[in-house]
Amino acid sequence: MTLRQLAAASLLALCTQAATAAGPLPWRGISLSSAEWGEKLPFPGIYGKDFVYPSVDSTAYYQAEGMNVMRIAFRWERLQPTLMGEFDAAELARLRAFVDGTSARGLHVLLDPHNYAAYQDQHIGKPEVPIAAFSDFWRRLALQFKDNPKVQFGLVNEPRNMPTEVWAEAAQAAVDAIRATGATNLITLPGNGYTGAWSWFETGWYGTPNAEVMGRVRDPLDHMVFEVHQYLDKDGSGTNAECVSATIGVERLRRFTAWLKANKRRAILGEVGGGANPVCEQAVRGALKHLEDNADVWDGWLWWAGGPTWGDYFLSLEPGADGKDKPQMRWLAPFLKRP
Repeated sequence: MTLRQLAAASLLALCTQAATAAGPLPWRGISLSSAEWGEKLPFPGIYGKDFVYPSVDSTAYYQAEGMNVMRIAFRWERLQPTLMGEFDAAELARLRAFVDGTSARGLHVLLDPHNYAAYQDQHIGKPEVPIAAFSDFWRRLALQFKDNPKVQFGLVNEPRNMPTEVWAEAAQAAVDAIRATGATNLITLPGNGYTGAWSWFETGWYGTPNAEVMGRVRDPLDHMVFEVHQYLDKDGSGTNAECVSATIGVERLRRFTAWLKANKRRAILGEVGGGANPVCEQAVRGALKHLEDNADVWDGWLWWAGGPTWGDYFLSLEPGADGKDKPQMRWLAPFLKRP
């Protein structure tokens, strides 16, 4: 083989390695929302009317598209009606039926207490909801699901309205309680202030920046990743179908990615979404390409949202009554590994 041929072969090998490295990330999924609904009604509400769990069968659609993790939202208060008390048998049975049935299909399930780090609107760390109550909740939940390796533990959805230092203390207590049960499941750790990737460094509106505090939380098993959310509309709330620009996804993730690298930590993008228009398509694809290009610190992503009760919600990926895919599913196809 000549030097030119050797160089060409080496270049081909490098390109092949690069293409392989840029393939789909380990976790690709969706947040299924409906079991946490009815939070404005007197708890616990009426099952089948105020809230409902997605069916196990409904996950087959997402699995066929190449998703491998379902994030299931539910309410802490429904599962544990009294702080430090036993779980409600009926609610636990509903959650377990979904988890066991879905994981039996070969899918992973990310548990999502969709509570914003609060219990009945009282935030963790206040006298009404001491940190010990949050760690007790996670001790009990870990004991229920620790023997299923396909279950992942998301500590809570989008902490807010509390000092970042208090949230970090509560998160550490929950991690310690989980590991004390012998559970080895993956844990996902959100930051304060709705855990926005773009606001990880901001000062003022939610307290001390996550970038200065959340790195203190440690898992003795080192089997924990940060969970950030990122929407692409003007205020980053995900309530507007229009995205700021075609490049806003990359722009809002780039600095957090650098923080992960500098701190030798990993993350998943636990919520992302955009309306069905060309600008959002480019923005979402850019964001997911950024994750794949930085697979040394990013482990995956989950679309917001799916679930049986969304109707014509502009971010829902549930197929329509005609069985057709939503436009956004086409955007995600290059980032999904079909079974």
